Amino acid sequence: MSQEKEALFKPYHHPAGGWGAAGATAKVLMEQSVLVKGSRGLLAMNQPGGFKCPSCAFPDPDERKTLEFCENGAKALAHEATKARITADFFEEFTVTQLMEKSDYWLEMQGRLTEPMRYDAATDKYVPVSWDDAFAMIGRHLRSLDSPDQAEFYTSGRTANETAFLYSIFVREFGTNNFPDCSNMCHEPTSRGLAPALGVGKGTIVMADFEHAEAIFVVGQNTGTNSPRMMTNLVEARKRGIPIVLINPMPERALIRFTEPQDMVKMATMGSTAISNEFVHVRIGGDLAIFKGIMKVLFEADARGEDALDKEFLAEHTLGLEELRADALSYDWADITRISGVSEEQIRKLAAIYQKSNATIICYGMGITQHQKGSNLVQQVANLLMLRGNFGKPGAGIAPIRGHSNVQGDRTVGIDEKPTQAYLDKVRDVFGFEPPREHGHHAVESLEAMEAGTAKVFIGMGGNFIRAMPDTERSYAAMSRLNLTVGITTKLNRGHLVHGKDALILPVVSRSERIITSAGEQFVTIEDAMSNVTASRGVFDPVSPQALPETEIVCRMAMATLPESRLDWAAYQEDYSLIRDKIAAVYPEIYADFSERIKHPKGLHLDVAPRRRVWKTETGKANIFVLPGLEVNDVVAEPGMLRLATIRSHDQYNTTIYSNSDRYRGVYNTRMVVFMNRDDMKERGLANGSVIVLETCTEDGYRRHVDGLSVVDYPMPRGAIAGYYPELNPLLPLEYFDKVSGTPAAKSIPVRVVASAAEAEATPIRIAG
Repeated sequence: MSQEKEALFKPYHHPAGGWGAAGATAKVLMEQSVLVKGSRGLLAMNQPGGFKCPSCAFPDPDERKTLEFCENGAKALAHEATKARITADFFEEFTVTQLMEKSDYWLEMQGRLTEPMRYDAATDKYVPVSWDDAFAMIGRHLRSLDSPDQAEFYTSGRTANETAFLYSIFVREFGTNNFPDCSNMCHEPTSRGLAPALGVGKGTIVMADFEHAEAIFVVGQNTGTNSPRMMTNLVEARKRGIPIVLINPMPERALIRFTEPQDMVKMATMGSTAISNEFVHVRIGGDLAIFKGIMKVLFEADARGEDALDKEFLAEHTLGLEELRADALSYDWADITRISGVSEEQIRKLAAIYQKSNATIICYGMGITQHQKGSNLVQQVANLLMLRGNFGKPGAGIAPIRGHSNVQGDRTVGIDEKPTQAYLDKVRDVFGFEPPREHGHHAVESLEAMEAGTAKVFIGMGGNFIRAMPDTERSYAAMSRLNLTVGITTKLNRGHLVHGKDALILPVVSRSERIITSAGEQFVTIEDAMSNVTASRGVFDPVSPQALPETEIVCRMAMATLPESRLDWAAYQEDYSLIRDKIAAVYPEIYADFSERIKHPKGLHLDVAPRRRVWKTETGKANIFVLPGLEVNDVVAEPGMLRLATIRSHDQYNTTIYSNSDRYRGVYNTRMVVFMNRDDMKERGLANGSVIVLETCTEDGYRRHVDGLSVVDYPMPRGAIAGYYPELNPLLPLEYFDKVSGTPAAKSIPVRVVASAAEAEATPIRIAG
C-alpha cells in the first residue's frame, strides 16, 4: 500500500477471518509477485514433509487439513518468497544515512538479501565482501576482545533447533553466556515465572485439551492477529457451548465474531460465530486484581462449605495454599474494582464460570507478561488454576500463547543466559570443554553493556534487535558504539542500519527454502508452543547461490574464531543428524532417540512433567507464590497520567511491517495513531483526529516523547491508551522492566499528553463514518 495515501480511520464491522482474510491472502501473494509460487508453498506449509510456518508458534491440529495456514502465515511466506531482491546495486544506490530515513515498511518491501555485504565508512555504504573475508573479520574481532563477555550473541525465534543448539555450544566454547534473545522481550516471564512454580517454564496443554475443556479464559492476547489458527479451537469450543471469557483492555474484532476461511458453508452464506460470551474490559495492569477477586470469591465459597476448591489436589500436590488464602481474603472490593476497572458483579460472574468448570484452560499473551511484575503475574495465573486442580487432567492447564515460531525451542536447546549447572555439566561431558558458569546478559543487560562501553561485538542470529528494544534514542546510540555488528538475516531491517564501526550483513536461506549439503538434503526441527517438535523441509530453491544456511554460518564462525576447537564443526555443517544426536546426548530425558523419533510424520512431543502431576521444583511440589498487593507496575503520582500499551497491527509480525494499515481496528495508511477513551479525550479537549505529543512520566533525567500522533476514539478503559510498536518504543525507558525476567514493561508505560492539535505539526487523519 502506498505510503502517500491519505490516512483514514473507518471502523471495521465485519467478522474477522472469512472473505477479508481470503482477500488479504490473495492480495499479498500478488503484491510480492508470487501468486503461483506462494500458493504452492502454502500447500506445503505445516504439512508432513513440508516446512513449518515462519510466523507464529501455534501447533498443528491432530488431524491436519489440506490448508493449514492463516492469513498472517500467508503474509510471512509471501514476504519470504517474494520476487523482490536486494543486490549490491541497491547498496550502491543508497548510503546508510539515506536508508535510515526510510520507513520500516519501505525497507521490508525491498525484498530478499542475496549476497554478503560489509560496511564501508569512507562511503557510508555497504559493499560486497566474500564469505571467507566475512568470517575472518568475525573471528578477528572476537579473538581480539579482552574478555569473551564483551560480545553479545542474539537469537531470533525463527532460528531452528539445530542452529540454536550449535550456536549455544559455539558461544559457550568461546567463553560466555551472553545470550540476549527475542524471548527476553515477550514470554521470558513465562520461562522465569512458571519454572519455580510448576517445574517447567512452558505451557502444559496439548491441542486435544481444547476438545475437553469446560471453560476457556483468554487473557491479554489478541488471538485473531497474533495466533489466528487458534481461532478454530475457539470456534469449535463455542459450538459445543463452552464458555469463553476474554479479558483485555481492547475489544478485538476476531474475539467478537469470526468466520473460518476453511468453512465453505459460512463463507458462502456470510455466516460467522460469536466467540466470547463474557468480555471483561480490564484496565491496563488490572488483571492481578481480577485474579485476586476470583480467588477471594472461591475462598469465601469454600468457607461456606461449597465445592469451590480441589482440596485433594491442593493437599497432595501444592505448597503455599494458606498464604494465598490469607492474601486473597485481605482485599476490599472497592480496591479490587478500582484497580481492575471491573465491577464486583462481573468478577463474581467470572468466578461462577470458573467454579462450575471441572476442566479449565487459561491462555495468555503479552498483556500478562510485559509488566514490571510480569513473572509474578504469570505465577498468579498458575495459582488460580491450582485452586481447582486444573493440571494433569484432560481439558485443563496453562497455555502461554507464544507469538514467534521456535522461540520456545531455542530456549529448550540452550539459548539461555542463565543456564542451570546440570545443563553445563552435560555440555562439558558431551563436548569435552568447560563452559562458563557465570550468568550472562539478557536483552536489556546487553544494551546496558553497550551503553557502558563494556560490550564491543554484537552478532544477531536473525531478528531486528535494535528496533525491538525500548528507549530507542538511547538504544541506537549504544549500538553505534560497538566495534562490530553482524546481522544474519533474510531481509534488510533497521538493525543493519544502526551499526558498529565494522558491520556485516549476511544473507541466509529461509525456512521455506531447501538446504542441500555434501551429505544430501537436510531438514531442521521446530518446537511449537505446546512442546511438539516436528521436521521442517523447505520446498523452494534458495534465494541466491550466495545465501547460506544458518547452521553453516554458525559452524564457519566457530571455525574462524576457535581454530583450536576439538569439535567437528565441518561435519556438523554437512550432516544435521549429527547435531540431533548431540542434542539427544545433552538432553536425554526429553530428546532421547531424537534422530529416530523425528522421522514420525507428526514428530515428537517433549515431556511436560506437570501433565503427569510431577513437579520438578526444589520442593517436589507445585509451589503457590503470593504476590502482595493489587498492582503489577509502579504507581506514578502524576495528574493526568495514562497507561500506554504498545500493540501490533493486523498487518504486522513483530517488527516486520506488511502495510501501514490495521484492518480490524479500522486504521488505514498510517501507524502514527493513539487509541483513546472518549472521556479521556474530552477531559483533554481532544477530538477524533487531533494530533498530540506523548511524553513519558519519568524522573530519570531523560525526556522521552513522540509527536505527530493522531487520536482515535476507541473503546479503551478510562486511563488506558494504546499505540503501535515499534513506533512508540521511544517512550519505554530502558530501566522499566520486570526484574525477574528482564522483560520490558511495554504494556504499561506511564505517559501524559503534552501538546494539542494546535501545538503539534502533523496532518491529522480523516475520520470516516
